[in-house]
Amino acid sequence: MKQKLIRITTVPISLGGLLQGQSKFMSQFYEVVGISSDKENLEKVGAKEEIRVIPVNLTRKITPIQDFMALIKLYSILKREKPFIVHSHTPKAGTIGMMAARMAGVPNRLHTIAGLPLVEATGLKRILLNAVEKLTYACATKVYPNSVGLQKIVLDNNFTSAKKLKIIGHGSSNGIDTSYFDPSLYSTASKLELRKKLRLADDDYVFVFVGRLVGDKGINELITAFKNILNEYTNVQLLLVGNPEEELDPMLPETEEFITKSDKVIATGWMDDVRPYFAISDCLTFPSYREGFPNVVMQSGAMGLYSIVSNINGCNEIVEEGINGVIIPTKNSKALYTAMKHVLENREKFAENKDMYREIIKKRYERSFIWNELLKEYRKL
Repeated sequence: MKQKLIRITTVPISLGGLLQGQSKFMSQFYEVVGISSDKENLEKVGAKEEIRVIPVNLTRKITPIQDFMALIKLYSILKREKPFIVHSHTPKAGTIGMMAARMAGVPNRLHTIAGLPLVEATGLKRILLNAVEKLTYACATKVYPNSVGLQKIVLDNNFTSAKKLKIIGHGSSNGIDTSYFDPSLYSTASKLELRKKLRLADDDYVFVFVGRLVGDKGINELITAFKNILNEYTNVQLLLVGNPEEELDPMLPETEEFITKSDKVIATGWMDDVRPYFAISDCLTFPSYREGFPNVVMQSGAMGLYSIVSNINGCNEIVEEGINGVIIPTKNSKALYTAMKHVLENREKFAENKDMYREIIKKRYERSFIWNELLKEYRKL
């Protein structure tokens, strides 16, 4: 009989998107159960991953009453299910999941850190988030930061001891399927068609950003830098693939206005499949303030793009300075402008090395490698 593995995320998109295929892979070796909020979407993920799912109402915000209700419900589920392993991902699922698992006496309580929102927080909010983080790790038996940078933040802040921490493989929570993110899947004709549809000229150099269009992804700095680029270059475009989030972290009004009005910026909105947009682009611009281990940077690398990224954990591990990209300071539109200008001036050189950028990602972050490294970790328990 297989041992039971319960995986918990705050929202189903994390279970089915960020960890895509991982639960299905693990179900060859364990009885896997997925727990998350949003019953309808969770059931879709369950069907896709071929696992049993149980909905629990978890929220991404600080909601003490709902959180307490979720804790009680999760505790009763774990007492009933009696799993061998509970593995949580995402901050809220980590806190509630690890507390409930400890209360229920689950022997192996694992939590993956894929980003720390507290990095940008200050004052009382920071104090609260620090306390919550410490509580999460105290309830866990093992904690997996998904990058060297995150591990350093955890240790610098004394959230837990070094012996509880381990990085799986070279980092990343789920790696990347490089047979899916493969530029050879896109013909010259299909790329020309998409460029035409987006009104890109044949000689336009395309910078691409993929992600939420919000302040802490560096969108304001990106637009400022791009405006300066436009003072010097005409045949250049900025492609933005993602949705704004008005509630949590809106862009500056002038940023939004420029995106809406400029014929040099193409905002596509949310796209389920970002590969065609990487395929028609020349360089990734990703000036985020904080990340766990950004899939976007791995994806663009696998699609053969040179990358401009900020000097934050994850980004500065995937990108090697001057080899497959440029690393710039965060919140610095001048440095971003300089990097974009450098790329434009050396466009032929960077275009020649597309195969190398792809090879770096394949070697270090192939999805099956990450899955097997995690399976090794489970089997040690």
